[in-house]
Amino acid sequence: MKQTQLFTKTRKEAPKDEVSKNAQLLIRAGYVHKEMAGVYSFLPLGLRVLHKIENIVREEMNAIGGQELAMTALQDKALWEKTGRWSDDVIDVWFKTALKNGSELGLGVTHEEPITAIMKDHIKSFRDLPVAAYQFQNKFRNETRAKSGIMRGREFLMKDMYSFSRDEAEHQDFYAKATAAYLKIFERLGIGEITYVTFAGGGMFSKFSHEFQTLTDAGEDTIYVHEGKHMAVNKEVLLDEVLKDLDIKREDLVEKKAVEVGNIFSLGTRFSGALELNYADANGASIPVVMGCYGIGPTRLMGTLVEVFADEAGIVWPESVAPFAVHIVALFDKEGKVKTVADELYAELTGKGVEVLYDDRDLRAGEKFADSDLIGIPVRVVVSEKNIASGPATAFEIKSRKTGQIEKVSRDAVIKLFA
Repeated sequence: MKQTQLFTKTRKEAPKDEVSKNAQLLIRAGYVHKEMAGVYSFLPLGLRVLHKIENIVREEMNAIGGQELAMTALQDKALWEKTGRWSDDVIDVWFKTALKNGSELGLGVTHEEPITAIMKDHIKSFRDLPVAAYQFQNKFRNETRAKSGIMRGREFLMKDMYSFSRDEAEHQDFYAKATAAYLKIFERLGIGEITYVTFAGGGMFSKFSHEFQTLTDAGEDTIYVHEGKHMAVNKEVLLDEVLKDLDIKREDLVEKKAVEVGNIFSLGTRFSGALELNYADANGASIPVVMGCYGIGPTRLMGTLVEVFADEAGIVWPESVAPFAVHIVALFDKEGKVKTVADELYAELTGKGVEVLYDDRDLRAGEKFADSDLIGIPVRVVVSEKNIASGPATAFEIKSRKTGQIEKVSRDAVIKLFA
């Protein structure tokens, strides 16, 4: 992509009503456009990042046997009434609307009911189990507060997976695999060391549910971290009985601010029982299916990465999700030598399949460097008259966005680094 062809522009200032760092920087750098409080459109650069996060999640879900599908966001009132969750007293963030015929629909907040209804057509026998199905879909939640940028939106992308097992033992086996898969996702995103499996209350479904909490001052949650075991508990389960179960001591816990980037729950037969999702065992007896759910928000993850890694100059993307691998910044001369060299480097790298953003705009060096820092691509390659004149061995300047380290290298070294 050449920046002269990229329709988005950077901004010096973010909207005055934005208080979160992630929204301020993502808007200024041209990754997202704010439509209204808690609602954002993803622009070309932002969509590239979001898709890469999504693909990492997809790969890890597929690796544990997940099957991807796409469910509708429009929700049938009658289905949710069967589980007692249509009422605003039970789920207080519904967006609901009426059809022209007067019937009422909801916009999906979560999908336990629809996926259970789907599986009634496909799970009949013990031979049909276990099953795990997931989707990526925009969810809609009528949040009272929407002040955390894309980390807490009224419309946001969610990966929600649901597992279906013959019994509790089979469910727990998959639950452990899902936990490991989530930890691998966070490792690939560069936040593995600061993301903790956090024990939370399981409500009516089980003794515990598990959250995945990433340490950041921008977090809305308070967790209590055990560094030695790389685990944590949240406030609601900071009880002596729970600590004893987990074999940890209160004095070994450190209070931290964090943001929830994922969660997993054992559902038991809460939904299969209400919606009559049963299977026939080997003796022909009808048994309710044991379920679990597993959520992770790519948009929230994107905002979290900005909060965690950004510096005073702008965004710093991990290599795994950066919109481009390299940012070529050309400082043009009057004779056109720089343009020729930069064009050739761009053509060679893209020809080898390297993702390149090429700043071919006619702007001053300071403006280009400031934009490059703000956009946050991991590596910047500067092509300038001065560097070219220094000789073939040091004709290109490479700068790491993360460390700020600068190195003068040859053209071959640039190609070898990326291709």
